[in-house]
Amino acid sequence: MEQSILDRLNSYYDLKRLNNVELTILADDIRKFLIDKVSKTGGHLASNLGVVELTISLLKVFNMDEDKIIWDVGHQSYVYKLLTGRKDEFDSLRQLNGLSGFPKCCESRYDFFNTGHSSTSISAALGMARARDILKKNNNIIAVIGDGALTGGMALEALNDVGYNKTKMIIILNDNEMSISENVGGLSTYLSKLRMGNGYNKIKTEVNEVLNQTNFGKGVANSIDRFKDSIKQLVMPSMLFEDMGLKYFGPIDGHNIKYLCDVLFRARNVDGPVIIHTITQKGRGYKYAEQNPSKFHSIAPINPVNGQSLSKSSSVTYSNEFGKAIIESAKKDSRVVAITAAMPEGTGLNKFAIEFPKRFFDVGIAEQHAVTLAAGMAKSGLKPVFAVYSTFLQRAFDQVLHDVCLQNIPVVFAIDRAGIVGSDGETHQGIFDISYLNIMPNIKVASPKCTSEVGLYLNWALKQNCPVAIRYSRGGDLKDIEMIKSESISEGNWETVKNGQKIAVIATGRMVQHAVKADKIIRERNNDISIKIINANIIKPLDYNAIDNICREGYTIITVEDNILDGGMGREIVSYMSQKKYNNTIVNLGYEDKIIPQGDVNSLYDIYGLSPEKIADMVINVNNEGEK
Repeated sequence: MEQSILDRLNSYYDLKRLNNVELTILADDIRKFLIDKVSKTGGHLASNLGVVELTISLLKVFNMDEDKIIWDVGHQSYVYKLLTGRKDEFDSLRQLNGLSGFPKCCESRYDFFNTGHSSTSISAALGMARARDILKKNNNIIAVIGDGALTGGMALEALNDVGYNKTKMIIILNDNEMSISENVGGLSTYLSKLRMGNGYNKIKTEVNEVLNQTNFGKGVANSIDRFKDSIKQLVMPSMLFEDMGLKYFGPIDGHNIKYLCDVLFRARNVDGPVIIHTITQKGRGYKYAEQNPSKFHSIAPINPVNGQSLSKSSSVTYSNEFGKAIIESAKKDSRVVAITAAMPEGTGLNKFAIEFPKRFFDVGIAEQHAVTLAAGMAKSGLKPVFAVYSTFLQRAFDQVLHDVCLQNIPVVFAIDRAGIVGSDGETHQGIFDISYLNIMPNIKVASPKCTSEVGLYLNWALKQNCPVAIRYSRGGDLKDIEMIKSESISEGNWETVKNGQKIAVIATGRMVQHAVKADKIIRERNNDISIKIINANIIKPLDYNAIDNICREGYTIITVEDNILDGGMGREIVSYMSQKKYNNTIVNLGYEDKIIPQGDVNSLYDIYGLSPEKIADMVINVNNEGEK
């Protein structure tokens, strides 16, 4: 069987020797490869299928041993990884100790900046371009950013800087009209107008072709340069990018390799900042992803023949339960509004958006704006709920502190994906929120122990006259553990899930389920150990009476949280015990000050001591130490 062109490539250097016909065949090979591999491992499929020709063109034109490409977010870097020597590693994509789904400098010398969150590429690339200039080098710096990521304020700040200071660099605006869900906002509307407004480029080409036929005409063509801005303003609704100081190429077909290469060669020779606006199709070449790019943005393993998921994930998830609960709250109270930062489906708000379109606000990838927007709404009598992944709320740290907590404004933060999230890896692990919220005044932090309690906690939060954060895990409950739903929430009154002697396990959120399962494992191994299990349902403020009682009764304490230890619940309990001069033994289970890598969630829990089995081991070890 004849080798495919992709199979014959040993490095991106080989790609440079291919002609346009071969490059087009290569693009087809790459799409087949991605569909085959990602359907087995899971990962970001639709976005990578959309950038195949763009990536090929970049590697055809630029020299990656000198030039640098920064991928914004980075989930669309699979094609780049494939063509820069990592083809044989794709079977381990997003697996423990395997190929990352995002750019990683430690993984390849062709990855120049770690990414995972949105809107950072232009700033990082600009920094590298300025370093190049100071060090008197002449390599090219390229940032590749999607139209969704361009809605982030940091990207616009960087555009303002690069345009004002005229630093030489190239920005590729990969416009597929999507981030994860459909893009929203004024900038998205503006880009839509640019996509339709090809008149300027057509007029410019036709005029130049006529004028350059004679010497006189060439002189007129040179003179006309000073009027080009006026011509653009007449033909296009607004030349935002050129007004900011960047030379604009586009919109151009992001799937035409020959045209892309021509434009990239021209852009490489411009002495100043350039933005190339490419139009691509998310999910291109795989009909199921073309038809539903949001669904195929990030997938679990699928059957590539029909696009159906192979995993039997429960429909009862924390996100879905939140989505149902906020709809019920909104039906009862017209002041309840929902806010998301480009994640309506991931956070469970897509049905709310349909039922209450005038009370739903998708602000784009703009977490900082979302928080302060919520603060303004709450100040004016509404009850805003900002649904956001834990890892993305980090981006709005100052707004949570300055605009909400310091003013004691009753905003509800529905923090999804709290704790480890697994295969997305270190940039997406939601393991910091307890710690950074613990240092903020006025805010209360709570966590339901199971999916059936999400509505209860949301209703409680909406009644508080202060900021409230509700944190909950990705996915649903443990399958083999039945939790009894609490009927009410009472601040300063932690729930006793199970009584026991000598050892008290204080757990929060889904870790309560892990503690209950650990107790089952312990009883199967050793009937002599009976632990007390406490549900720390409200993490801030702590239930100091419960801690006092546990300490006075002589319990050894084990705390369990899906969060870093520094600044977390366990360390806050240690601090309180120190102040009260309690000398009970206490063990904190959580994440040390280390990067938590990608991997399936259960394996990571086991590695870091938070699986039910490892909690059971700790209890038995602590019990044995106490009996010596």
